[in-house]
Amino acid sequence: MEFLIEPEVLLEKIDGYTIIDTRFELFDPKKGKALYETAHIPGALYFGLNEDLSNAPQTHGGNHPLPDEALFTEKLRRAGIDKDTPVVIYDQGNAMFASRLYWLLDYYQHQSVKILNGGFERWKTLGYPTTSVVQRPQKTSAPFVKDESFVVDIDYVKRHKDELGITLTDARSLERYLGQIEPLYTKKGHIPGAKCYDWQQVLNSDGTWKSKAELRQVFQDLNPDEEVILSCGSGVSACMNYLALKSIGFKHVKLYPGSFSDWISYPELPVEKMKQ
Repeated sequence: MEFLIEPEVLLEKIDGYTIIDTRFELFDPKKGKALYETAHIPGALYFGLNEDLSNAPQTHGGNHPLPDEALFTEKLRRAGIDKDTPVVIYDQGNAMFASRLYWLLDYYQHQSVKILNGGFERWKTLGYPTTSVVQRPQKTSAPFVKDESFVVDIDYVKRHKDELGITLTDARSLERYLGQIEPLYTKKGHIPGAKCYDWQQVLNSDGTWKSKAELRQVFQDLNPDEEVILSCGSGVSACMNYLALKSIGFKHVKLYPGSFSDWISYPELPVEKMKQ
């Protein structure tokens, strides 16, 4: 698929890309950077979910609000990235954190970005080189402009989620969606009206992405000509479904960055625990 690059292709053309390592662990936030400092793909720079791909959580807005514009774009420039720089992103292998950065680059109208299919684990399994050396790229001065059509806020979701021609989706696991378990938040369940499309359904068991034909099967109940609002717990795993839907021709896909963690920060808003 267009947004993917295979390990052997990256190895062959490694000097032609700015490579970003986004490995992260939700329950051990320092682990990703420690792994990066121990071994990473040669030339890779590190962007962490909490420090670089999110703003600090507030009372509302969810657990991983979108990063501050000035800080994020400065991070891109310090990484040597402008809107045309070829970028390859990877994480440990499940692509959830890599997809968050991919979505952010799309949001800021970057023109050339790919995700390493299978991530660092596949790269390492293939015996390809790693290093602990951290490079210092030349800073750019490029401007970045957001496309605000990519995002919706809680007011938009409340007003439009039940309208004909708009589908609100939830990328968390079915167990979390149904309220059977909830490892991260104080409330269980989902936003009323949301449909469950578990982000893990877009991947094969080895962490590589499913084919377009398989993805069309996963999302067969959605209409590519209608609007899809993506949510999850905090706007991270939903980015997996963004990539999947984009690859199979969906044109009207928007992210609700605050997602379930923002919704439940308003005690007056209802939560459902039921089958879809």
